Formats: sequence, structure tokens, C-alpha cells
Amino acid sequence: MLMLSAAHPAGDTRVVRKEGAALAAAGWRVLHLCPGDVEGSIDGVSIIPHRRRRLRGLWGLAGDAAKLRPAVIHASEPDAWLAALIAARRCGARVVLDVHEHYPSRLDARLPAPLRTVMRRAIEAACRAMGAAADAVVVAKDGLDDAFGGGARIVKVRNYAPAPVAPPREQRAGPLALGHLGAITRSRGWPVMLDALARGDAATRLMLIGRFTDGSEAAFQARAAALGVAARVTVTGWLPQAEALRRLRDCDVALVLFQPGEENHRLALPHKLFDAMAAGVPVIAPAFAEEVAAVVQASGCGVLVDSGDAAAVAAAVASLTDPGRRAALGGAGWRAAREDFAWEAEAARLVALYRSLGSCGVTRQKAGRSAGAAV
Repeated sequence: MLMLSAAHPAGDTRVVRKEGAALAAAGWRVLHLCPGDVEGSIDGVSIIPHRRRRLRGLWGLAGDAAKLRPAVIHASEPDAWLAALIAARRCGARVVLDVHEHYPSRLDARLPAPLRTVMRRAIEAACRAMGAAADAVVVAKDGLDDAFGGGARIVKVRNYAPAPVAPPREQRAGPLALGHLGAITRSRGWPVMLDALARGDAATRLMLIGRFTDGSEAAFQARAAALGVAARVTVTGWLPQAEALRRLRDCDVALVLFQPGEENHRLALPHKLFDAMAAGVPVIAPAFAEEVAAVVQASGCGVLVDSGDAAAVAAAVASLTDPGRRAALGGAGWRAAREDFAWEAEAARLVALYRSLGSCGVTRQKAGRSAGAAV
């Protein structure tokens, strides 16, 4: 089985540590052909680096994939989807498209309003064509299958976290520590985080566990200094997953503050939400984000707010000063992460899909080469 990435890194949480690891644990040999320079193995998945540039390197990436002679190619971005379909024509592999985002709206922020509808329709047409040509389309959250019409086989494999083993974080009295896990950008709410921090208790601290991905770090530092909160803010930079999750458990409250105005934010179902639930850390999350709000309401794991309003976020933080309330919300999220929102059921759905493709894939390959060449 070949996990094919044009952009996702070697140890990507969904692609490798969840999907690839689940397939490897089920007995398949799994490779990840991905950007980078270093070979190795992560959670049972063999890493094969490439240095192909996006779009311009598409034909080369397709050739690299075909040379590996996989039984199935699991592709993780739209350009990788096309590369996978090209490679499959050369080597006879089955193709699974993995959909992480709402791609038809992906370019909205970069285009003038009159062109957005035209571009959305063009991308939807491309999605429908590629979905119909693939053997299956795996979606990371509800709402992403709309772009593929009725011609694709849709399988939902949601971004839940593995069921927690460690007990939920113990909540104690004292100054609050707020945490944000993952990529840091304006659209993920750092301006609101800083403004809310400045409005709240002077002892409250903020930890950003991750790195800036939109080039706004200098503006962030300047804003923190102007608000007088720089001394209360820690930015860890990129950390290995285990260390990042350990730092999250050091926080009293987790922030998920996607900003309104982007379709991907409305449909977001981020790892950070389920990581917080698995840690037993209550969340403050956006009410407009339908998928996130549904999980928060169903699990009782946190507080929903207008994530674009710093005063509302500050008020939500103030409402969680009682350690008993935080423990109740965090405990509810932890229990939900063990039951209704555990990755293990999603992994089983992915494995069942691959088992349904397996015999077909091998039969198809035997027509052109010996079965022993399959990955």
C-alpha cells in the first residue's frame, strides 16, 4: 500500500500515524512517498522521500509512484490524487483519494468575488471526475463529500484521536494556563487569543504549541508586546507529537479558535479538538464551526463562543476559573474520546475498505505482472 503525498510530511498525524499505522497493523506493507530527504520508518510505515515540486513535479511524482508497483495508492492532496490516477494507469494499482479539506472553497480568499463561483464550479468538476475515476474517496469529516457528487464511493474516516489510556488531566485551583495546539495563523485566531488574554486575569498564561505557518510571527510578537502580554505567552515551535501532547496536558483549557469567513473553518474537524478531549482538557471552540460545535455539544467537553469576538473569548475563559467545572467538562470529553469519538472505530472502517479492495487490486495487477511485485 502506497501513501502518496505531494505536501504532507513524513510523520503526518492523519496520513501516517493514523491511517498508515492502522493499515500496517492490519498486516499490509505500507510505504509513504512524501516530501523530504530522510528515509526511515514511523509507526510501521516505511518512509520514501521525494523532492518533487508541487504541480510542476506532478508527472515525476506519478512516475515515482508507479515504479514502486503498489497494489493500492492512497493519495492525500488534489495534485497527489491526479498523480495517483496517472500512476495507476501505468502499474494497475487501485486508487483511494483522501480528502482532508473543502477544496472547492480553498482559493476563495485569494480571488476577487466575481471569480469565486466560477473557480468553485471548476474545482467541483475536477473533484467529480477524479472521484469517479478512483476506487474510493475517503473523507476526514462530514460535508466534504458534496464536491464529489454521486459517482464516487465515499467512506468516512474521521480525524478522531486514539482512545485515551491515561486518566484525564487533574484540574487544580490557581492561575489558568491556556493552550493552542497545531499550526499558528491569523485565521486560526492568534489576534483574538492575544486580545482575550489582555482582557482577562493578569495571571493567565498562553502556550502556543506549534509554529507559525502564514509568516505572521513578527506581527504576533509586536501585537503581544503592544498589549503588554508578551511575558505571559510561550511559543514552543514545532515539537514531536508525544512532546506536543504532553505540553497540552500542562494546560487547563484548550483553545480552538478558527475565524469565520472560510468554508474549511465552518466544516473543520481538527486533530486538536480530539487531542484535547483525550487529555481531559476542556475546550473553548467556535459556535459557527458546525462539525466542531456538534462534537462539543454531544460530548459536553467545553464552551462554544463567537470566536471572532475577543470579549466573548475572555468571558469564556473567566467562566472556567472554577477547577470543578473544568474537571467536569474535561472528564466528559475524555469519556467521549474513549467511546463515541475514538479513532479505533474509524481505523476499522478504513481497514474494511482496504480489505474490500485487496483481492480486486491483486487480480488487476496479476494481469500485467507477477503478484510478487505488489507492495
